[in-house]
Amino acid sequence: MSKKSPSPKSERILDVAEELFALHGYDGVTLRQIANGAGVDVALASYHFGKKLDLFNAVFQRRAGKLNESRLSALRACQKNAGDQGPTVEQIIEAFLRPLEIAQETGDQGWTNYLALIAYINNSPYWGQKMMSKLFDKLVLEFIEALRQALPGASDENLYWCYHNLSGALTLTLAQTGRIDKLSGGKCRSSDFEAAYNHMIPFTAAGFRVVCGATGPH
Repeated sequence: MSKKSPSPKSERILDVAEELFALHGYDGVTLRQIANGAGVDVALASYHFGKKLDLFNAVFQRRAGKLNESRLSALRACQKNAGDQGPTVEQIIEAFLRPLEIAQETGDQGWTNYLALIAYINNSPYWGQKMMSKLFDKLVLEFIEALRQALPGASDENLYWCYHNLSGALTLTLAQTGRIDKLSGGKCRSSDFEAAYNHMIPFTAAGFRVVCGATGPH
């Protein structure tokens, strides 16, 4: 990624690349298509970002820091408010998920595209290994440690499997495939983010408790 200061044209290139990569994946997009969508020459796109892979990485990295900061702030707030007892499983999972809902509800199409891109990358056996760990593992491990404190006696194996299932549910929600819309005959909508997270939080919290063998209030 270029170290030059962002310019309106470079930001436009990132915006268009973000949208196209989210819709079509890495292999379904060319640098020329991105340049055409941004209204610039391919040479200018290459000047700012280099090869298509470099641009793909730049797009993925652009919003990650802000997203991680908002989720970590939510975790720290719920830990502080819980006092010595510590937050419940539900509160920890809510801190992990609600910032994503808020981003989706802003009406900013850029965030919608970015979160769909995360879903694409997280669901890819190729890109997931290469890109998710570098930007998100440190944050995820903070949340797993908080869950470990809320679920004393839980094995690491069970905690990681439960997180794996939470991540899968989240990925489908971020992708907004419309599958639930059709399956439910319109009773549920993949664009109803509040309903999606309101169901995901207690559902996954209950799963953590059952799998990790917790019987107490946490």
